[in-house]
Amino acid sequence: MGARFRFQGRDPAFGLDCVGLAGLAMRAAGCRAAIPDGYALRGGDPAVAIDATGLMRVAAPVPGDLLLFMAGAGQFHLAVMVPGGIVHADAMLRRVVERPGDAPWPLVAAWRWED
Repeated sequence: MGARFRFQGRDPAFGLDCVGLAGLAMRAAGCRAAIPDGYALRGGDPAVAIDATGLMRVAAPVPGDLLLFMAGAGQFHLAVMVPGGIVHADAMLRRVVERPGDAPWPLVAAWRWED
């Protein structure tokens, strides 16, 4: 919480984007999959890359799960579900924040790390 936003950021000391935040959260849970970099802001299908990490897709997410949202036309956004909301790297606020309540974007898919 509070780390500044930085596109393709992977270190909380220098900044994180949603992929960096998701990768750090999954690493903290025990997942050792590579955190992607060098991706475009729009386009592609991140669900395919996430499926390849060993995370298990779930239909009913719970706190701790990784969430993939459709934030705009061809633009995806990752967040981690927490009790009562989500934690995500907010480009508008320029930092990692906890957002209470339901996310404002349609949920595309959710994954869980089971060690």
